[in-house]
Amino acid sequence: MPHPVSTFPDQFRLDGRTALITGSGRGLGWEIAQALAQAGARVLLHGRSAERLAPRLTDLRAAGFAADAMAFDMADRPAMRAAVGSSDPIDILVHNVGERDRRPFAEIEPEDFARLIDVDLVAAHALVKLVAPGMIERGWGRLILVSSIVADLATPGSLSYTAAKGGLSALARALASELGATGVTSNALAPGFFATETNAAYLASPAGERNRQRCPAKRWAEPHEIAGAALFLASPAASYVNGHTLTVDGGVSATYMA
Repeated sequence: MPHPVSTFPDQFRLDGRTALITGSGRGLGWEIAQALAQAGARVLLHGRSAERLAPRLTDLRAAGFAADAMAFDMADRPAMRAAVGSSDPIDILVHNVGERDRRPFAEIEPEDFARLIDVDLVAAHALVKLVAPGMIERGWGRLILVSSIVADLATPGSLSYTAAKGGLSALARALASELGATGVTSNALAPGFFATETNAAYLASPAGERNRQRCPAKRWAEPHEIAGAALFLASPAASYVNGHTLTVDGGVSATYMA
């Protein structure tokens, strides 16, 4: 059937939609939350602490945007269920939470590996299980899992994180194949080298400088540069984009360096 008549910029509006962005108190999650709010979505900020989210919530509301906060630890499944169960229906999920364990393989015990996989990957599945049924019932939804370029480009000293991010990209593809006929799309977003608060020390290290040189753009990305890609995947304009990993890395994964 023909799509509704509208101007092309309208295809990037999210009016009437509610978006949950996990890990949105700072960094890439915060940038994505601001973009979706500016596009008209009611955003649900997420973090472990309501107190830490409060200033962000104040900023959004002061700017005239609709926003609320949802505080729970991703490892606490009952708290997750309670928070999602008490919220308005969620139309867009951007799963951005992720921990990292920068240690060599020999130092990571199976218990350490399992814990990080649980927080970074298993929790994503648990959250999708909670929000997807409503999306399916309404015939519209966007699942966006924030992966990383390390899902395809491994690096030493990041074993469990690499495995988890690879799993997120695979999960997005699997969900796309299963939910595609329901009006729900599922995609992954793979950032490259971003100058976030959590990367500040690494950015200033010799390894961080090597990564800057490794990038064709010869710089780390600013956090706000993730927002357009996330908005696209969340928007009606991406209605036929499904099972895709959108890489935002300045060309790192497209190039080879000796």
